[in-house]
Amino acid sequence: MQDFIGDFRRTVEESAARLLSMTEDESREPRAEGKWSAKEILGHLIDSASNNHQRFVRAQFTDDLVFPGYEQEKWVRAQAYKEEPWPLLVALWRSFNLHLAHVMEHSPEAARLASRDRHNLDEIGWIRIGTSEPATLEYLMRDYVGHMENHLRQILGA
Repeated sequence: MQDFIGDFRRTVEESAARLLSMTEDESREPRAEGKWSAKEILGHLIDSASNNHQRFVRAQFTDDLVFPGYEQEKWVRAQAYKEEPWPLLVALWRSFNLHLAHVMEHSPEAARLASRDRHNLDEIGWIRIGTSEPATLEYLMRDYVGHMENHLRQILGA
């Protein structure tokens, strides 16, 4: 897990530097007609960090991995990420994810690896697993990072 967390931190730091090299105008431009801009994608990643922060902490005290989902389009629109200054969004995203790395690093191994029969990762997961398969908090953490990396590729390219 330590290597995974170290890689996560490096990805956050390196991506933040690359994101900051984008201009305000570049960050505001939608990727294609009807698609989100870099600002909106990063806003979505901030929302994902916020939701998963709650999940990562709560899962340390529960016997299941059942969490509310969220309506990403409505969240992005309601928070008007297009109107936020790009450097502020990047700083918030960077800080939130470095904190999540800290939370992951300090989550007890027993809680992280406990097999949970009851979960809704078939609904909230990025790579969804069926309800008949057990899940772990560590799976949810790794899934979160995979989701984040996928969206960073959309913004920054390969």
